[in-house]
Parts: sequence; C-alpha cells; structure tokens
Amino acid sequence: MITFKAEIERFNEMGEKSGWTYVFIPQAIANQLKPDCRKSFRVKGKLDNVDIEGLSFVPMGEGNFIMALNAALRKKLRKEKGAVIELSLEEDKTFKIEMPEDLELCLADEPHLLKNFLKQPKSHQNWYINWLNTAKTEATRTKRIVKIVSAMDKDWDFGTMMRDGKPREEK
Repeated sequence: MITFKAEIERFNEMGEKSGWTYVFIPQAIANQLKPDCRKSFRVKGKLDNVDIEGLSFVPMGEGNFIMALNAALRKKLRKEKGAVIELSLEEDKTFKIEMPEDLELCLADEPHLLKNFLKQPKSHQNWYINWLNTAKTEATRTKRIVKIVSAMDKDWDFGTMMRDGKPREEK
C-alpha cells in the first residue's frame, strides 16, 4: 500500500471527461501500484478516512492516470475541487463487475449485440453496467437497457451513446 496526497481537480473541457472531478496520479506513483501499466486498473484503500474499493485509474498518456471522484464519494469526503486528500492505495485484484442477467438476455437476442458489447474495452463495459445498475426505478432501468441495446446495434462506445440526442453547443 502506498500513501500520498493529491489535490482534487475538475476538467472543464475534456471530451467525454468534461465536468469530471478527479485526482491526478503521476506515472511514478502509478508504477508503484502496477509497474509499467498503461491501461485502466482498479484500486482499493482509503481516501482520507473513507474506505474505497474497485475505483478505476484511467490512463491519461505518458504513464499518468486520473482517478474520478463521483458526487457520492465527494460527499462522503466532504471535499470538492481544490481540496487536498490523503490517498492510501493498492491494486484491487479482486474487483469484478458482473453483467446483469437482464442485460445479458437482451443482448443475447441478436448475436451481433453481445459480440459488440464484449469487444468494447473492459472499462466501457463497466461504464455501461454501472450506469444500468444506478437506475433507481424499474422504468429507468428498462429505458437504459433499451439505450444500451440500441448503442450495441450501432456499435457505439459509452461516450457516443451518452452524447446521442444531446444538443451540440455552437463554438
């Protein structure tokens, strides 16, 4: 387990990461957790005094990573952009996200749907599954399954699906 401090930051304009709140993880620290890794991986440990598991390190190029901090986690931390947190982390080798049975049944209806889902990077598969699993009502869950199935029919990644139907800003 390694311990270090980092400032909470937020992307203004960064493609699909626009608006994300995160901590920057320099290559030197990432290499202590998982040497020479350039792909997303999961960590567990503590942020200040909050236990975490299964949080992703997202690669940003040149060996550097970010770790996104969602609103629920920031609320537990009682911290926002500009605050400094202490991180005590290690690689989480046990974390697995299982595909929900209802999603798998819908994707299995057409062979290309499941094939397109499984060829997505693991991080995108996890984003789809987490997004589906955060639905608070059965109606919302059903709408999200329909949207995921439609995205797989079009062979879209998660970001493309989420941007579909949103108005584009004029520059």
